[in-house]
Amino acid sequence: MSRGGDTCFRKGQSGNPAGRPRKRRPHVSAFDIIFDKTLTVTQGGIERELTVDEALQLQTYQAALKGSRMAIRKVLKMIETREAAMARKAPSPAAPARVEMEYDSDNATEAMRILGIGDYLDEPDRPKDNRRFRLHLWATQAALSRPGRRKIDQKEVENIKRVTFDADKLRWPKGRVV
Repeated sequence: MSRGGDTCFRKGQSGNPAGRPRKRRPHVSAFDIIFDKTLTVTQGGIERELTVDEALQLQTYQAALKGSRMAIRKVLKMIETREAAMARKAPSPAAPARVEMEYDSDNATEAMRILGIGDYLDEPDRPKDNRRFRLHLWATQAALSRPGRRKIDQKEVENIKRVTFDADKLRWPKGRVV
């Protein structure tokens, strides 16, 4: 057969100008049809209606609880997907509230009292707002025992003793007291 001028199509012209027709595909896949079906499942003596998708997820969850590594991975992936979807649905966080704080030595003293770092001296004759505060021995000892601290002169030693309960029991670090 020759390919010359005796063919029914002209050179450069297609014999099928519209091309191959596209496949008609429904908007719903076979999986969607299967997943929409419901199953009756009995759990603990109670019958429930579940979709195929829900039943498969339940079965995967049960297999994960029995120790199947593949099922555990699948459940973790389901959790990640759910968390991501919840994060997308969650409302965007509001602008952070502006907080202004006043620093007050009474607040710091009260915080140290609550944390057990120190306490007020028992002085019933002094007014409540003028009570003297002392650090507990363990707190002062912890501060003195920190490595890499600078030298402590005699004036600082006296100040430390003045603000510490049982200051005579303090163990001073060697080579740092001048």
